[in-house]
Amino acid sequence: MTHSESQVLEQPNVFTHDFLADEDSAWASIKVPFTASQCIELFRCDIERLFRINPLYEVDEWESHDIDHCRLTGRNLSNDRAIDTNLTISDTERGFVIEYSSGLKASTIFNAEDIPEGAKLTLTDHYHAISPGKHQEELGEVDKSLIPWAKYLQEYLVRWRRWSWCGPWRWYMGRIWLPMKPSARRITYMILCISLAEIIAFLMIFTIFWFEMDKLF
Repeated sequence: MTHSESQVLEQPNVFTHDFLADEDSAWASIKVPFTASQCIELFRCDIERLFRINPLYEVDEWESHDIDHCRLTGRNLSNDRAIDTNLTISDTERGFVIEYSSGLKASTIFNAEDIPEGAKLTLTDHYHAISPGKHQEELGEVDKSLIPWAKYLQEYLVRWRRWSWCGPWRWYMGRIWLPMKPSARRITYMILCISLAEIIAFLMIFTIFWFEMDKLF
């Protein structure tokens, strides 16, 4: 197991990495345009939102028993492993910790701290010690979605900062976008891009026809 550091800077696709071989953990940090308390408030009462933002998690079923206990079933596309675990959430001084009832990963810590540009969020995955003789087998369970998760979390919060004032946008993101599986989001995005291109092409043809109409008639 390795401990990995990933700094996601202002550009979501810019990372720096540092690897240490003596820790059963991995973490990724991002900068976002909110205060630490705003980030904690946004996700502490809606843990499902945090997990559904992960582009490599297919959530089949989410059960919220109360604010501190949930159940998640689905698939982790980063290691092609099924997910079926109970989640226990507890508060910390700078955020909260999510503990898993099954699997190699023991917990994920959501930490937020204020910085001059907004807030720095850090997601830290902690793993159980690997059993002797099962090193390769259990390494296959390592969640490789941490960096994409941090990247998409940053992009989501940047968009939330820009568009959350718009009621229809909030409705779409909460009722349509979040429940979609990652593949459905990609397909929807492609359809929207194609539709937009078709509209632009139609408007260009219509504009040319309008200005040339005098010559034709």
